[in-house]
Amino acid sequence: MVYLLDDFTDADIVARRWRVFSDRVMGGVSDARADLEVVAGRSALRLSGRVSLERNGGFIQVARGLEGEQFDATKFGGLQLIVCGVPGSYFVHLRTADTRAPWQYYGAVLAVTPTWQNVALPWRAFSPESLREPLDPSTLQRIGIVAGKTAFDAAVAISRLELVP
Repeated sequence: MVYLLDDFTDADIVARRWRVFSDRVMGGVSDARADLEVVAGRSALRLSGRVSLERNGGFIQVARGLEGEQFDATKFGGLQLIVCGVPGSYFVHLRTADTRAPWQYYGAVLAVTPTWQNVALPWRAFSPESLREPLDPSTLQRIGIVAGKTAFDAAVAISRLELVP
């Protein structure tokens, strides 16, 4: 069973669900934007911008909350994304009921190539950051696509995001 989180075909839904932000919320200077575009023939959400490490910065992100306060994803084995873009330092970040501070999350590397590709990320691929507890998919609250940890011009497009067995 597959659970579609977004296929980025409805601009109104994308605008209501997805938010873009950067390290500027903490005093950094990175620039970010997210646009709904057709990329190589597919409707996609495109995160782009300049990641800067100045002033203790280092990230840009587009994220969406899940339905309700939290989402029980235990019947799924992980996430699958269809992505393309400029290769760089990209990640998927998950927030759960266990991530209370802004610097806490569960992260997995997101491999990005110039052509569309399916990327499967099982729950075990997500490592805790500033947490001791392993990922508990029964309390998912937010999914974020992140460019960060190194200074570069980021551009990544996501055309499909789903929970998969």
